[in-house]
Amino acid sequence: MTESRYDVVIVGGGSAGCVLANRLSADPETRVLVLEAGRRDSLWDVYIHMPAALSFPIGNRRYDWCYASEPEPCLHGRRVAHARGKVLGGSSSINGMIFQRGNPLDYEKWAAEPGLERWSYAHCLPYFKRMETCLAGADEYRGGEGPLVVERGPVTNPLFAAFFEAVQQAGYSLTSDVNGYRQEGFAAFDRNVHQGRRLSAARAYLHPVLQRPNLEVRCRAFVTRILFEGARAVGVEVARGRRTERISAGEVILCGGAINSPQLLQLSGIGDPEHLRAVGVEPVHELRGVGENLQDHLEVYVQHACTKPVSVAPALKWRNRPWVGFQWLFFRRGPGATNHFEAGGFVRSNEDVAYPNLMFHFLPLAIRYDGTQPAGGHGYQVHVGPMNSDARGRVRITSPDPRVHPALRFNYLSTAQDRREWVEAVRCARHILGQPAFADYDGGELSPGPGVETDEEILDWVARDAETALHPSCTCRMGLDELAVVHPDTLRVHGLEGLRVVDASVMPYVTNANIYAPVMMIAEKAADLILGNEPLGPEHVPFYRHEPAGERATESRAGGRE
Repeated sequence: MTESRYDVVIVGGGSAGCVLANRLSADPETRVLVLEAGRRDSLWDVYIHMPAALSFPIGNRRYDWCYASEPEPCLHGRRVAHARGKVLGGSSSINGMIFQRGNPLDYEKWAAEPGLERWSYAHCLPYFKRMETCLAGADEYRGGEGPLVVERGPVTNPLFAAFFEAVQQAGYSLTSDVNGYRQEGFAAFDRNVHQGRRLSAARAYLHPVLQRPNLEVRCRAFVTRILFEGARAVGVEVARGRRTERISAGEVILCGGAINSPQLLQLSGIGDPEHLRAVGVEPVHELRGVGENLQDHLEVYVQHACTKPVSVAPALKWRNRPWVGFQWLFFRRGPGATNHFEAGGFVRSNEDVAYPNLMFHFLPLAIRYDGTQPAGGHGYQVHVGPMNSDARGRVRITSPDPRVHPALRFNYLSTAQDRREWVEAVRCARHILGQPAFADYDGGELSPGPGVETDEEILDWVARDAETALHPSCTCRMGLDELAVVHPDTLRVHGLEGLRVVDASVMPYVTNANIYAPVMMIAEKAADLILGNEPLGPEHVPFYRHEPAGERATESRAGGRE
């Protein structure tokens, strides 16, 4: 067994880990080590870097940890597959490349929790802006000088025009930017695609600084436990092949995500003592919230056949793939240069919610997220699901062996609110796709199909067919109560020194959209907290609020513009 020492050891080279590696190593006196259990994101790997190839890594053990839930009681006992990136860049190297911050009121909800006052929208906005270069234009809401280039979907396919017309016919509004003043409505989506390539966290933040002498990145380095001296974390134990190494650290930062971070804490003796002893782990520190509060987004695809040959289905045919690959490889254009999730929107499904609780992604193709079960021929679909479910689950290890996947229980569809909003979501999607704007294209509903009409039939179909939107979060939530895991002002694990968590697991509530952008924002803010820098000052800008019961829409208390 060998041993080495670093000032900071970052466990996980995913979205948050790449941000921290960049920001913390900017100080040449700070020696930083990134440990990534997966492999490198090689430049030649088409499946990672071609945007349209996003379905290929999903379910492929070279790229994906291939987690699965425990049998979900309200999903007919199904195990739901959960893809997590097994490569440098983490899930940002295999995700759908959709860049959404969430609603400003998500962060107001965070800030309403005791101790989280400095996680309000005004406090988070400057970090969103610092990390991005928005090619649609920088303004009081959007950044223009950050490492993460954000492109707007081109939405040139005629099915997108039909979709935008249909949502207005259905009674919904368009918005200019779902990440700006008004999230509610429909628009072209921002994407982490730049010049025809996926721009992962690794490519945006890590690769540009790999030549720093004080920064080291090791891949295929599997951290098996955190090492302690009393109540202080002093390093980690790492398995690389048959060799085990102890690495000493002034600070250990977990960036493994909402599954791996609580798993490593539990393997290291941090969690519920009764549970740890039951699976053969000696408790080191009691912290019963570790692995609890698991949240996610579930989604279904409402699919229609298309009567005109305008969808992107031909690009999937084997005979056309060489041409698609040639166009992308040599010119970075064509069907391979987009993720195809170019537009969508956010709506409220009922008047009881203060801001959008449904998210839509429109796709000019009828196919599943992982590339399986294509509808055949031309088609189109919307991905839809509730964003603010009150269902809660947990992550728990079942063995002291770090290579055994933890048990994941999400409890999808387990609450009355969840079931109500699912029925509303499917009916809302059908209402949009049934508008006259689609009359020239509509070849009939393929899924769920005409046999699914009643509330009970809709819920049964969701239970049989829904998939995760791949947004696990909140399992090491920040807060001050007895079930909180990290302190909101430092992201240090409560009761321990030298140990922090910075990833999706620290969210108190999942945001109402894709979580990649919020994770990057958290990491940007955490970098200042860790370095002891003065945090960026809050930016109080107006944002849209809906006034129920027919009253006019207004802004936050900071504004007065319609």
